[in-house]
Amino acid sequence: MKKKIYVHVADDHKILIEGIIAVINTDKDIEIKDYSLTGQEVVDWFDKKGNKADVLILDITMPILDGFEVLRHFNKKQINQKVIILSSYDDIKIVQEMLSLGCNGYITKNNAGEHIVNAIKAVANGEQYFSEDIQKIVIKSFSGKFVLPGDSPEKSLIEALTEREIDVIRLISREYSSPEIADKLNLAVSTVDTYRKSLLKKLKVKNAVGLAMYAVKNKII
Repeated sequence: MKKKIYVHVADDHKILIEGIIAVINTDKDIEIKDYSLTGQEVVDWFDKKGNKADVLILDITMPILDGFEVLRHFNKKQINQKVIILSSYDDIKIVQEMLSLGCNGYITKNNAGEHIVNAIKAVANGEQYFSEDIQKIVIKSFSGKFVLPGDSPEKSLIEALTEREIDVIRLISREYSSPEIADKLNLAVSTVDTYRKSLLKKLKVKNAVGLAMYAVKNKII
């Protein structure tokens, strides 16, 4: 029997919580484990002995304690909790701050319905998850971090990736589509798609955001 994924939902609007719960209840593998209407209720719920959830769906703007303070509390108490931010904000600085505090996913509220179930399953499985609009702004945030032409990635990375793979990951990180990459590198679109799949598997990331993060971390861009 497949293990259930238990989810706690935190938002200061009861109607939104009810909507999220309704969507989650359409999937038999996920079960709601209570909800909170303030950040303080979140902290109190997780601090109480016996209260556990595989994934926390967390709003940023909540009474008493906001989402930032909730994550800081988890870090201070060394609570290793998987968290998906569900927010109206799509500002890159807020997304980056949440990532630095340890969130595992970020979805905007206007995209919640189509993403929430997949996000829960991905994060519960140890992956990161972003809705498409957030993926786009995260990748775009790397645009100011490109190195000068001629600069090379670290030696260990050169050994891990082929020269062509490095070319492809650079262009993916700059938001080029597969047809655009194919045109620039004089490759078939199907070949570029094969490179994409190979890079995701080799670098153990799930999407273009993961590739861009890897590229920045390893000085490819």
